[in-house]
Amino acid sequence: MTLDATTRTRTETDSLGSMEIPADAYWGIHTARALENFPIAKRPISVYSDFVRGLAMVKQASARANREIGVLSAEKADLIDRAAQLVIEGKYHDQFVVGVIQGGAGTSTNMNANEVITNIALELAGREKGDYAFLAPIDDTNRSQSTNDVYPTAIKVGLSLLLQSLLDELDLLRKSFLAKAVEFHDILKVGRTQLQDAVPMTLGQEFHGFATTLGYDHQRLTENARLMFEVNMGATAIGTGITTHPGYAPAVLRHLREITGLDLVTASDLVEATSDTGSFMSFSASLKRSAIKLSKICNDLRLLSSGPQAGLGEINLPAKAAGSSIMPGKVNPIIPEVVNQVAFSVAGADVTVTMAAEAGQLQLNAFEPVIAHSIFQSITWMRQAMWTLRVNCVDGITANKERLGAMVGSSVGVITALTPFIGYAASAALAKTALLTGRNVADLVVEAGLMSRDEVTKQLSPARLSGLETITETIPIVQPAENLVADETV
Repeated sequence: MTLDATTRTRTETDSLGSMEIPADAYWGIHTARALENFPIAKRPISVYSDFVRGLAMVKQASARANREIGVLSAEKADLIDRAAQLVIEGKYHDQFVVGVIQGGAGTSTNMNANEVITNIALELAGREKGDYAFLAPIDDTNRSQSTNDVYPTAIKVGLSLLLQSLLDELDLLRKSFLAKAVEFHDILKVGRTQLQDAVPMTLGQEFHGFATTLGYDHQRLTENARLMFEVNMGATAIGTGITTHPGYAPAVLRHLREITGLDLVTASDLVEATSDTGSFMSFSASLKRSAIKLSKICNDLRLLSSGPQAGLGEINLPAKAAGSSIMPGKVNPIIPEVVNQVAFSVAGADVTVTMAAEAGQLQLNAFEPVIAHSIFQSITWMRQAMWTLRVNCVDGITANKERLGAMVGSSVGVITALTPFIGYAASAALAKTALLTGRNVADLVVEAGLMSRDEVTKQLSPARLSGLETITETIPIVQPAENLVADETV
């Protein structure tokens, strides 16, 4: 940390010595050392505001619990409580300056919170910043706590708060796809398997499938969010609860539940809970699942809109930017592309979380900072990706009805719908003939005497082809003539 010669400072001291701290800074010497030690990401923890709020909620709950059990005076507890509330409301977040990537298992983050909340409290009391003889970051604001229970609990609280905004955006995206499913409900198209023509469906069915898979992801994320509700407050250093009053753990849990509105519970084994990061792995995996499935949807949107002349060209994505610096008029699917890249990042972050969880040793995992950063970033990016996909892409998608109709009309895949009536062998032979000659399937079936024109028309109606209308009656299979083979004389 480099200070300008004109900067007003105050002197703070720790076990390593003294440092000059900017007089107007709410953080102190422990934070200052972290700024010097961890110039890694150049991203402060304040980029994740819900994490900062989670830290403040833990400090507020601890102050209330400490007052209740009689280990902190009412005056000090009230000052810490009021200061933490200001942070919860979004104030002073710019003072949470330590980097998201740090050594020390999150100690620098915990101390940043202790120092900021303490100095806010000192100002509320009419005292100068740094007057730790009156109210101290460690002895008072961190009373009954350790980084090893504060930090993971704050992560879980922060993730729970942030996840709700992701779930809200995910549901809006699901509804956007559902609206398109209704809009496109009667537009026939050719379905595809392995990128080859399959059987007819409607564009509405395709978009309804997108909406349904997003709905399933909403359910899975909601279920996995409950993993964040088990906390280890009261564990202190390694789970034994050293330095805490016997009444602290139940008291702090009760206050934290009230402050957060979350259905939090204390882990049954605090030693295990302090060293275990399995819940973060499971939660990260559910984020990856959602991201990968969303990426697959974006792949489909890019394929369906490919062209506009030499590709599938079944749908039109909104034109959001000129697509080329050399090819006039080219427009690229930039919104699905950016969502794809977010998914790649989320998948990579999940690998990071997995490796960090594996690397823990004995009674503590020292790598929770990178776990926290990875998951907070994934949720933040996914939420924004879903927003831009909905607003800048899905809401404006239109269908190329004429092209879709033409492709269905010339597709031999429709003959699959006639196999219950003319048999598989005859269907295969006629399909081959249609491919070789380019003739209409329905005409070939009628000419072969296998079905009447009315029967063919009925079975090849849009409702029947897409499965929206079930077959309620059958007609006997007519055995084809022995010489019914594919006409290869084109």
